[in-house]
Amino acid sequence: MALHFDRAEFDARRDRLVMEMAERKLDALLLFAQESMYWLTGYDTFGFCFFQSLIVKADGSMVLLTRSADLRQARHTSIIENIVLWSDRHGANPAVDLRNLLNDLDLLGARIGVEYDTHGLTARNGRLLDEQLQTFGKIEDASNLVSGLRLLKSEAEITKVKRAAKLADEALDAALPLIKQGGDEAAILAAMQGAVLAGGGDYPANEFVIGSGDDALLCRYKAGRRKLTKNDQLTLEWAGVYHRYHAAMMHTVLTGKVSKRHQELFNAGREALLACEKAMAPGNTFGDVFDAHARVMEATGLTKHRLNACGYSLGARFSPSWMDPPMFYAGNPEPIAPGMTLFAHMIIMDSETNSAMCLGRTYLTTETEPDPLSRHGLELIVK
Repeated sequence: MALHFDRAEFDARRDRLVMEMAERKLDALLLFAQESMYWLTGYDTFGFCFFQSLIVKADGSMVLLTRSADLRQARHTSIIENIVLWSDRHGANPAVDLRNLLNDLDLLGARIGVEYDTHGLTARNGRLLDEQLQTFGKIEDASNLVSGLRLLKSEAEITKVKRAAKLADEALDAALPLIKQGGDEAAILAAMQGAVLAGGGDYPANEFVIGSGDDALLCRYKAGRRKLTKNDQLTLEWAGVYHRYHAAMMHTVLTGKVSKRHQELFNAGREALLACEKAMAPGNTFGDVFDAHARVMEATGLTKHRLNACGYSLGARFSPSWMDPPMFYAGNPEPIAPGMTLFAHMIIMDSETNSAMCLGRTYLTTETEPDPLSRHGLELIVK
């Protein structure tokens, strides 16, 4: 079997989940998020693009409903023993199969939690599910149950995040020699992803972000490549990934001369990131971390050039995004606690001067100040 944790780790996770289900008085939980299934059982697939669900009963027993294409995947990568298949066919409604399975598990009339807030349950499939369950039992949204448990990392998980962070550093090391006048974005991107894979890592849950010139002001990947000019700006956002665990980084790298505006933006970004570090401690909230970032941006006259969030939790994630809840945004009451892996990014995009400046790295929270997981510093990189 291709398991990345020992059985005791999975048993501990199951026990935490069962306790939380008992607290919420749930007789069963329907998981649709692939990261939830991976965390609980090791099940590793991109088959969540189709209908599948992991049923967890209050006693901790589990049944996976999936397609034939994922039968061997589940057997090989997970601790799931009971696997039921629904058949691909014209007019198929797997929600009916799920309802029948729940009935076979003696859950008629039970209180059932559902993971609605996930890319693993499309709006159409969610409607089919509700049609079948509305008279079957007492259904409630339990989208935040497993994600809340995943927020605090075990020692085994922290080991994997640290390995991912090492791969993120190696990706930057691979990119830096290629960032110069005439440097090709395609070669830079290939070197970075290649370094992660060559180091034993995995593909990320979303594409690396790369953009130079005008594209340096974009926060998302887009198709198309260009070559760097003598005085250019290159924004990179990437992640080291190991056994699906992510450690993200972000930098805007300059070529040639540093403009006065770029220097101003970098100084503000660095100050804001250090302020976030100070706030990223037990006793504060995710909202407090955002406020620390916002205060610096306001004091330096950059409020209109910043974003309305400045980071988020990281962990084991699947497509289409490596972003995990919760996020750093205004008013978020989620408390900071030891054992979280959090990515803080300072993204400043000045469209008036066409200047970009981004700086970010992943941290492990502790009883006091957080530990940066990158060996790279917070200097402005100029090539």
